[in-house]
Amino acid sequence: MLLEIRHVTQYHYERPVRESLMELWMQPQKTARQRLVSFELDLNPAAQVFSYADSFGNAVYHFDVPQPHDNLTIIARSAVETESPGERPDYLDMGEWDRLRSEFVRGECFDFLRPHGFVRTTEALQTFINEHDLDALKRRDPLTAVRILSETIYSAFEYQPGVTDADSDLTLSAGRGVCQDFAHIMLAVCRGWGVPARYVSGYLFTDREAGDRSDPDATHAWVEVFLPSLRWVGFDPTNNMMAGERHVAVAVGRDYGDVTPSRGVYKGDAESQLAVGVSVRRARAALAEPEFLRMARPAFAGGRRRPDTALREELHQQQQQQQ
Repeated sequence: MLLEIRHVTQYHYERPVRESLMELWMQPQKTARQRLVSFELDLNPAAQVFSYADSFGNAVYHFDVPQPHDNLTIIARSAVETESPGERPDYLDMGEWDRLRSEFVRGECFDFLRPHGFVRTTEALQTFINEHDLDALKRRDPLTAVRILSETIYSAFEYQPGVTDADSDLTLSAGRGVCQDFAHIMLAVCRGWGVPARYVSGYLFTDREAGDRSDPDATHAWVEVFLPSLRWVGFDPTNNMMAGERHVAVAVGRDYGDVTPSRGVYKGDAESQLAVGVSVRRARAALAEPEFLRMARPAFAGGRRRPDTALREELHQQQQQQQ
């Protein structure tokens, strides 16, 4: 499936700020089932853009706007060709639990087995686990257990944007939320079972006729679990399905905090407002361009660069939630 993605992020400040420093996790991954055809960034005000790979192998772009401005607009355009993951078994043998306890898996997936940030066991989460008898699923094989867990989260929670925000914890008592919240719940339960699980940030080509309830005008998030017999397998608890060719993966991490689509700080005494718009659609014609990366405005400058420590004083954080 050939998809075109346009991701617009606009920050508006009530009065001019003196400087902004931003990091972006917006470039789709290059994997065996996902070919990155093109990627470009437009920035206003213009800024020199740098890039580096983070500790999870994600492409990160960052830039500094050192002059006064009252608006910051980031437009990311991508073209991606995806493939179906192929046939998956309906279940695995019970020996998969033993393979998950192996030293190799525990060492290979160390970061995705531990509580971190938004993903940790709370009293509310334990109550949810008990009410739905989720620990009993460990009597099933791991693939079946994770599939039923995803279905349970889908059935137990209503999809409703605006109830939680980017910094929300596992607010299970609300009974509703967005993809970010459902992914965190699933991650916490899987890790508690000893199943490595990672947060995936990306996009979904939404199909309302297929029953998708995700916001088509927003970024998306889901979960990948590591099963030794299958490697990483994606589950989307928001839409009650396994990740497939309509999912475009951008970045993976321990939780949302590792892979926010945009994150930054600004210097100045002003409140900020954030507006985000996403469009994911089928490409109208086959793209003949070879795979490449392109910076439209300003010109791309490679190299690794860490945030300027001079911005540590009088800073205000800004980041966008995933829906």
